[in-house]
Amino acid sequence: MSHSPERKEKNCLNCGTLVHGKYCHICGQENIEPKESFWGMITHFFNDITHFDGKFFSSMKWMIRKPGFLSTEYINGRRASYLHPVRMYIFTSAVFFIFFFSLFKDGELQLDNWVESDKLEEAVNDFSDEAYKNAKTKEDSLNITKALGLINIGEKNKSDTLVEKQKGTSISFGEAADKYTSVAAYDSAQQLLPSSERDNWLKTQLNRKSIGLKQKYGHNRQQLWKDLFEKFIHSLPYMLFVSLPLYALLLKFLYFRRKKFYFADHGIFLIHLYIFTFLLMLLFFLVDKLDSLAHLGIWNFVQAILVIMGIYYAYRSMKNFYGQGTFKTMVKFILFNFLCLIFLSLLFAVFLIFTLYRI
Repeated sequence: MSHSPERKEKNCLNCGTLVHGKYCHICGQENIEPKESFWGMITHFFNDITHFDGKFFSSMKWMIRKPGFLSTEYINGRRASYLHPVRMYIFTSAVFFIFFFSLFKDGELQLDNWVESDKLEEAVNDFSDEAYKNAKTKEDSLNITKALGLINIGEKNKSDTLVEKQKGTSISFGEAADKYTSVAAYDSAQQLLPSSERDNWLKTQLNRKSIGLKQKYGHNRQQLWKDLFEKFIHSLPYMLFVSLPLYALLLKFLYFRRKKFYFADHGIFLIHLYIFTFLLMLLFFLVDKLDSLAHLGIWNFVQAILVIMGIYYAYRSMKNFYGQGTFKTMVKFILFNFLCLIFLSLLFAVFLIFTLYRI
């Protein structure tokens, strides 16, 4: 509500309807003087902020204290006293992902198994040059040569071991990437083939991408993994958003006999559950940060408690919102989480492929 004076005229400035009272019953606009002072704008701004904050914290209080309560209130039409679930979701997810992405800044991804052999070789060469300069007799030079031979043997064994380890972790770009040096060369070779022998559309797209990746990264597997990881974690908000209707469909299937629950009602329930999960995960990551600063056994215990709280809260929310008994709710809760795990694995695979295609 604005603190500007009410207009004497009773026509709505927005839609022209005759206004009965202070608000237009057609469009909802407040019938106040359009001219507003600077102080009035400032006051209005802070009133809106405090109104949002007041609703946010009161809604959070009920969400934490009574699992499933806000969702029940919403579908029963009692909404004015609480912050809209979509606004709550946007705000809490934004805060969560700002903090989450700050944990994975550029350069924090450590791939310790990768070694740059050229740097090692350069270090050995510098050492040998300096050693031969300081040699005073033939015996000294002979001893240096023997020592370098032992170093080379040792480093060769390490290098061989590393290659064997990398065979299991490296990405093969495929036959097309090994055969063609560029996408243009691949396309040209395809044009020379009879139409019946050319690769189909899907295989063509995959081959082009694999050739492009090999051109871009070559043997620099570390940079490929780093770029893939960074782009993938930034796609997590979209993945969660896509998961909402999929999980709502699962709930619709599990509660198909409960005709009073519409598809949107399951979505509202999940939105509130996601909001609580964001808050719980914020606490989890904060505790993890505290553990990295002060290594105390209690932090692991606190994290375990938070995980148990999250599982119990989800179960309790489902029981309170859908109003079924303990046994039915437990069975559906286990089945729902099992199906969610399958759907989540599929979403991970799809988004990972999509991320790989984007880099």
